[in-house]
Amino acid sequence: MAKEEGLEWRALSLIKLPNTMFRVELRKRHVVIAHISGKMRKNYIRILTGDKVKVELNTLRRFQKAAVVVRAR
Repeated sequence: MAKEEGLEWRALSLIKLPNTMFRVELRKRHVVIAHISGKMRKNYIRILTGDKVKVELNTLRRFQKAAVVVRAR
């Protein structure tokens, strides 16, 4: 079964939660919980509060959870 494509949005990390989870705010003031994607976890890329990130929203979870794909510079 192929992986379904998610919607990519730019976001701002608000709060760091346990287990590499973050509360991020999308452009339209919508707040979701996001986890770090596998490649970012593998390469030890750190995300701090206030970082701009690109998240991929999961369509199966009704836009409640997301995965942090890229950290902006």
